[in-house]
Amino acid sequence: MQIEIFRSRVSGIFLFATYMLPLFYSEKVNDGNDPIILDEDTSKHIVQVLRMKKNDRLQLTDGNGRIFTAAIVDNHKKKVAVQVQESRYKEQDRRIVTIAISLLKNANRFEWFLEKATEIGIVEIIPMICERTERLHFRLDRMQNILVSAMLQSQQCWMPQLRMPHPFMQVVESAIQPQKFIAHCVEEEKRNLADLMNGSLQAQIMLVGPEGDFTPQEIDMAINHHFIPVSLGQNRLRAETAGVVAAALMKLNG
Repeated sequence: MQIEIFRSRVSGIFLFATYMLPLFYSEKVNDGNDPIILDEDTSKHIVQVLRMKKNDRLQLTDGNGRIFTAAIVDNHKKKVAVQVQESRYKEQDRRIVTIAISLLKNANRFEWFLEKATEIGIVEIIPMICERTERLHFRLDRMQNILVSAMLQSQQCWMPQLRMPHPFMQVVESAIQPQKFIAHCVEEEKRNLADLMNGSLQAQIMLVGPEGDFTPQEIDMAINHHFIPVSLGQNRLRAETAGVVAAALMKLNG
C-alpha cells in the first residue's frame, strides 16, 4: 500500500490519500537482483494505459501466494523492466474447494463461471466431459488468461489450478477429498449444501453437470463413490450459475 500526503487548495491542511499499488501477474518474478522484464501486454498497459514512469512502484504476483513490490527501471512500452524491492508470502485459505464442472455448449457461459469462481477464491477447477456434454473444444491459453484477469481484478495472489478436461468417471474415481458433493436436478432426497458447510475446513469437491444434467447412471456412480447429493436452493439453475452458487456456499460459509 502506498501513502501520499498533499495540501488541500481550499483549506491549506494536509490530507492523506491511501491507495493500492497496481497489481500485475508474472510467471518469471523472483527475489533475484536482476531486473525482471514484463511481457508485452503488461508493459503496454503499464506505459500506455496507466502512464507509469521510471521509478514508479507496482506489485507483482506469481499466482502462488507471493507478492512482490517493485520499481520501474525502464518504461519501454513493449518490455518494461522492474526491480524487486521486497516480497511477502500470503498463506492460502485453509478451505480447499474444488469445482468439477462439465464443459458447456456456450463457451461464454463457461468462461463466466471461471471468472466468478476465481474471484470467489476456488482453489481447483476441473472441466468434465459427461455423457450429455455437448462442447468438447477447450482453449487452455484463453482460459488461463481469464483466470489471471479475474485474480488481479479481485486483488488476489493465488490463482486456481485449471486442469485439462477429464471424463466424469475419472473425476469421480480419483476424488480423494474428505467431503464430496454432487448437485443434480433429479427429484430425490438431498441435503442442503449450506447446512453442511458450517465450521468445516476440510477439502471439498463439488460435481456440477452439463445443460442436460447428469444421467441417472452418473448420479448412481457418484453416490456409490460416496458423493452426497445436495440442493443449492429451491430454483433450478443454469449449470454455470450452479457452479458459482456452489463455489460461494463452499468457500464463504462457515
